[in-house]
Amino acid sequence: MLQRLFANATEAHAHCDLYCGVYDPAQAKIEALSCLKTLQKYHDSDDEHFKTRAIIIKEQRA
Repeated sequence: MLQRLFANATEAHAHCDLYCGVYDPAQAKIEALSCLKTLQKYHDSDDEHFKTRAIIIKEQRA
């Protein structure tokens, strides 16, 4: 069954197969750390309004 499903599949390449500089790994690290810190602050807070804002910010950064 799976063989029939993938019978016509073609090979695909990710953007990062050849590093071109479009995506900056340093910026990706900064964004990931921002998400991590936001989640830590989320878990440390009891303020529901803050938690809502934290989730919105995290989703924008992710």
